[in-house]
Amino acid sequence: MNEFVKIEDREAVPASANARKVFVKTYGCQMNVYDSQRMADALGADGYVETASPDDADMVLLNTCHIREKAAEKVYSELGRLRKLRDMRRADGREMLIGVAGCVAQAEGEEIIRRAPVVDFVIGPQTYHRLPQVVSRARGGDKVVETDYAIEDKFEKLPERDEKQVRARGVTAFLTVQEGCDKFCTFCVVPYTRGAEVSRPVSQIVAEARRLAEAGVREVTLLGQNVNAWHGEGPDGGEWGLGRLLRELAEIDGLDRLRYTTSHPRDMDDDLIEAHRDLGALMPYLHLPVQSGSDRILKAMNRKHTADDYRRLVDRIRAARPDIALSGDFIVGFPGETDADFEDTMRLIRDVGYAQTFSFKYSPRPGTPGADMGDQVAEDVKSARLLSLQALLDQQQAAFMNGLCGRTLPVLLEKPGREPGQLVGRSPWLQPVVCDENVGKIGDIVDVRISKVSANSLIADNREVEQTA
Repeated sequence: MNEFVKIEDREAVPASANARKVFVKTYGCQMNVYDSQRMADALGADGYVETASPDDADMVLLNTCHIREKAAEKVYSELGRLRKLRDMRRADGREMLIGVAGCVAQAEGEEIIRRAPVVDFVIGPQTYHRLPQVVSRARGGDKVVETDYAIEDKFEKLPERDEKQVRARGVTAFLTVQEGCDKFCTFCVVPYTRGAEVSRPVSQIVAEARRLAEAGVREVTLLGQNVNAWHGEGPDGGEWGLGRLLRELAEIDGLDRLRYTTSHPRDMDDDLIEAHRDLGALMPYLHLPVQSGSDRILKAMNRKHTADDYRRLVDRIRAARPDIALSGDFIVGFPGETDADFEDTMRLIRDVGYAQTFSFKYSPRPGTPGADMGDQVAEDVKSARLLSLQALLDQQQAAFMNGLCGRTLPVLLEKPGREPGQLVGRSPWLQPVVCDENVGKIGDIVDVRISKVSANSLIADNREVEQTA
């Protein structure tokens, strides 16, 4: 999963004066955002409430990502800053627990405690359901490392979400349906930090989705490292695929929008493609990473598909859902990539056309086969290629955004805007849409006419407004 976010200002649930407070800082992908929410839920059952700042926190929890280069070093830098904060708190007679979670925690384990004694506990992505017990031990003075896991155990024991917490987080929500990865792309650490692919049962997913809808959530994004590899046990004891699951979720009253991420091209089966054709609730936006347009590099990456396989798949998806917009991931400078290989990637981008993309220079991840490959590409070559690739992708994104100008779109209103009198929602294609507050209230889906386009947002013309839901 390579859609990156950095969340430092998670909205906090109001706290009583005597409640313990936890500040959760999240790095990485949507899966980490979801995991942070679930950790907060688990801690809520132990008397903690979220706070928006580490300054008044009784616990600081860093939920880390191991995809980016030097991810671990950034964690240690952050821990250095937290050590100073904890020293100041101790001078005032107050204590503060410090924990490290996520993929860096899974990869580094005991090393984090050794290098940063300020850390009280380390917990991996598959053991968050044990967090209250880990915190209790840490409060008692133990240094705790909890990274051994059985992923099925996590799915079985995650606490139910508190309705007040769900309402505080808004009208959209993430819902994990699949964890881990069996693909073993040679550039990726996910199989080593998240484990093998395991699918959550239908009953758990549907029950959680219903609770979210009852709490006012109108849009759910299904999450997984390879979400379209999900094959969960259905209520009939048989195995369901993602297309069938989406059809079941689309029947839930109040749940008006469905999305899923991140997909692998090898797991887009016919039923899932037909779900895009059949389900109005399934939004016309698909994140479908390809990484490279060169067959030679795709083989070296162990992607097990060719560039033309990907092109044909895109054609089938667009035939089923003509208004669908694609986003993708691209890595430049993978070991052995030549100018001709890079031009193959540029050709694929021109052939497909993307509404949004995420592009990166290859950086070796310790423990992955790519890190040991010869013929590493020079940094200046990577940088030059990334600039060229990003310029093309920016052109395509701008063209897609400009193509929405003048159109009337259904927008789910999510939160207040930056300026007084504004509300911000999301289009079906995931862009932020800035509206006047008179268009409706948070949680409404309204039709608005797009009059302007900025670099990353759409601006609504509020003279033509019709509420649709």
